Amino acid sequence: MFPFLPPSAAQMMRLGLRSSVMMAEAQAVIAMRMAGMMGMWPVSPGENARMVSEKLAALQEAQIAVMKAAMKGASPATMAEAALRPVRRRIKANAERLAREITR
Repeated sequence: MFPFLPPSAAQMMRLGLRSSVMMAEAQAVIAMRMAGMMGMWPVSPGENARMVSEKLAALQEAQIAVMKAAMKGASPATMAEAALRPVRRRIKANAERLAREITR
């Protein structure tokens, strides 16, 4: 029926863990940006514009990653991991950059 095998338990656990970590980092970024909008956290003047424009770029990167994985015949779990990779990379970079702002 399907041209690929169902994901293994290890793949599903890895995908779930990576998704959970990404969501926690995203919440930290959201909290820091909201605090910045309220003047409670030091952020650069262009932070609001940056948060909008980078989402589009991350979405495009994720779409390209998924399409590349799909064209290689990857499983759905592998495609999901491919989509998470560029998004998580940006979220992690944002969390680190915003956290450094407080130490300046």
